[in-house]
Amino acid sequence: MAAQQGQINVMLAIHAKRTTTVDMVKPLRNYIVQHYSEREAQDMEEDIEDVNKMRSEVERSTDALEARRDLLQRYFRALSVMESRFPISSEREHVNTLHFTWYDAFRQGRKGTQQNIHFEKAAIAFNLGAVQSQIALSADRTSPTGLKQACGAFQAAAGVFAFLRDNISMKAAGTGNNSTIDISVECAGMLERLMLAQAQECFFEKVVADNKPSLCSKVAKQVGSFYEEAYAALVLPPLNQHMDRTWVAHVQLKAAQFNAEACYRAALDLHEKENIPEEIARLKAGSSLIAEARKQSKGAAVGPLQDVVAKLEMNINRNLERANKENDRVYLMRVPSPDSLPPLTGAALAKSTPVADALDASKEKMFAGLVPDSSAKALSKYTEMVDDIIRTQAEKLQQESEIMRVRLREMDLPDSLRALEGSASLSEDLRDDVEAVQLDGGPAGLETEMRQLRDLRRVNEELLAQTEEQLEKESRDDAQIRAQFGTRWTRPQSSTLTKSLKDRANGFAANLKQAGDSDARIDRSIRDNMHVMSILDAKPIESALPTLGRPMLSLDGNEDQIVGALRQRLAELEQCAAQRAGLEDMLKDMRRKDNILPKLMTTSGSYEDLFKKELGKYDLISQEISRNIENQEHLFRQIKMHNDAFAATFNLEDFKAQKEKAFNQVRAAVAKFREIRDNISEGLKFYVTLQDAIISLKTQCSDYVMTRSIQSRDMMEDLQRQIAGLSFTNDNRPSRTYPSVGASAPPTPSPSQDSSYYHPPTASSAPGYGGQAPARPPYYAGQNQPGMPPPPYYSQPPAQPAHPAHAPTQHNFSQPPYPGWQGPYYNGPPAPGAQAPAAPQPGAPAQPPHHAPPGGGFFSAFYRQ
Repeated sequence: MAAQQGQINVMLAIHAKRTTTVDMVKPLRNYIVQHYSEREAQDMEEDIEDVNKMRSEVERSTDALEARRDLLQRYFRALSVMESRFPISSEREHVNTLHFTWYDAFRQGRKGTQQNIHFEKAAIAFNLGAVQSQIALSADRTSPTGLKQACGAFQAAAGVFAFLRDNISMKAAGTGNNSTIDISVECAGMLERLMLAQAQECFFEKVVADNKPSLCSKVAKQVGSFYEEAYAALVLPPLNQHMDRTWVAHVQLKAAQFNAEACYRAALDLHEKENIPEEIARLKAGSSLIAEARKQSKGAAVGPLQDVVAKLEMNINRNLERANKENDRVYLMRVPSPDSLPPLTGAALAKSTPVADALDASKEKMFAGLVPDSSAKALSKYTEMVDDIIRTQAEKLQQESEIMRVRLREMDLPDSLRALEGSASLSEDLRDDVEAVQLDGGPAGLETEMRQLRDLRRVNEELLAQTEEQLEKESRDDAQIRAQFGTRWTRPQSSTLTKSLKDRANGFAANLKQAGDSDARIDRSIRDNMHVMSILDAKPIESALPTLGRPMLSLDGNEDQIVGALRQRLAELEQCAAQRAGLEDMLKDMRRKDNILPKLMTTSGSYEDLFKKELGKYDLISQEISRNIENQEHLFRQIKMHNDAFAATFNLEDFKAQKEKAFNQVRAAVAKFREIRDNISEGLKFYVTLQDAIISLKTQCSDYVMTRSIQSRDMMEDLQRQIAGLSFTNDNRPSRTYPSVGASAPPTPSPSQDSSYYHPPTASSAPGYGGQAPARPPYYAGQNQPGMPPPPYYSQPPAQPAHPAHAPTQHNFSQPPYPGWQGPYYNGPPAPGAQAPAAPQPGAPAQPPHHAPPGGGFFSAFYRQ
């Protein structure tokens, strides 16, 4: 026992426990190799050396008090890290070669030895409390700074001994003589009370300087109570046969001293209040306490403490003599019995300082690479529990946000308030539709596209007219020459050769006529619906929507108040929604930062207790979420009340009807615009496709006219020779024959016979005006596999002409002019008196655009539903 002498208070400090040398390197390394791997053992060598070095420094204990305190805290945290990774016991699979030996701090000859890391931790915690008490005792309490330092150190020591009692002592209790009493639950509890008593003494020394008798009495009473609790533990087993008698006498006398001090200070307060009879009774009680304590502790208590108590006894007796004289001479009042007085109350200013944070090893990096299976499984279980909490709370937040949107939509908020400001809005989908129409040029853009449609139709009509003019001119020229030469003009008549070409031209003409009718219907539809679509020209579109006006007649003029109250509640609702977003982010952040693996690796209790403690940090945010939900429900009740008043005041039902009517007008305008624009787009596709077909026909006709012109020239040369008598009978040249265009020609003489003579084109090179059909162009090669028939809509394109200058561009004329067309605009009604075309049978091929339409025309056959 170490004591500090002084005029007022004598205090105690605790001696540290001694130990024997322990080498941790080999046992810990062997365990890692056995249960993990050699490589991990090599990785952990530095940590093992650090632990062993700290243990060696603890054994020496030669550093300054503050350095020893810090060392003990570091080593305790290291032991906590080792606890879950290195099971130390006598079992074969554990670290069974480590033995910890510690001597009793109060009986230096007694020691305990255990293969138990908790025994080591208990000894280190005891020494940490002892060092804190020594720091407190070494402080200079005559100065305010030293007094504060001593008070804090005593409270820290009390916290360490409380931690030892509550968390380690039971786990370190061995069997027989393998443990020591100083780390038992009873001794740790006694030392906590003793340290609190001495910390409370420091507070007493401070308040005595302030000279407040009433407060001094309460503080002194609490000092006495703490010493009484420590004395009660000292006189009970196992401490009654273990502690030195001077300890017991010191604590007993201290308890009596401060109980008497409380009576003395209370008497001073009573004297100031001139309550002399009770003052006398308090002084008598204090004197009796001191006399009894001095009698029991005679010869055991240290001299300085006896001197302090004797001085207090002298002060009490002097004041008692003075008070008795005053009462006998002046007051003459009856003095009550000390036993009849109410007990004095204490004021506990000293409290045990928690040391859990200082000893928390969850942030230690030592042995972080070693994770036992039990810790990994516990972590997985905890993660599932956290995920369940996060998921449940997040679903609550999302559900409330959706409820808010639905309820506001039902009440038409905040759109109705915006309408009052003249800023009504469309739904997001409808606004996107309107913006798309305006980007496409709006209703005015339809006129531009119609001009493109009319231009394409005009170009097709001009091309078709040029084609027909070619055939007509060739036919007139042939008739004129035939009339000139009569029967000698043996070439086939044009009418027998151009039937297929004219039929196709007629079909195209019919197509153009039907298309022109459809164009007229589109044009008429634009004019008829322009007033409907004109609403789409408004920019912004909200300017075309109705606004909510104030009532024409107001009885009480509270419209602004109603609107203001509704706006205020909506603003609060928006804040509530923003708070939910913040809470959701907070949940995610808490989940991201929640890593309890270090705590799992250092806990000495059950995992369930740790889980309960760690999950408790989500209680606060869960309560915040519940309050947010309740607040939203409360706001919605108020919003409904204010909105009902708003609707009644501003005749909201009529406005809703007008707004819905405007919305329907916008929807109808968008639908009509899209319908007309789709029709125009189909028309443009049709004219482009038909133009390719007419150009192809024009090319074929040009080739035909050129071939007939060459034939005509050659025949005229022959006839002119015959007429002039220039034809010789011994002419070796074969007589000329003029096959029909496209028919099979006789064998062509070799160039050596007559290279300058005209050779009619063969079936492989002549245009297909009739007769044998040419081979399919390469365009169709990718559409049909070898051996498969062409599709039902296939039409024979022209073969390559003989002259490359007239090579037509190949086009796919088999595609319908309006792919997917199902509308009425290009399905013109049948001519008056004409029979309506029958619906095509399933699987019947659709005719290509260069065929004349049967019955109802090309479009009826092609796009009939």
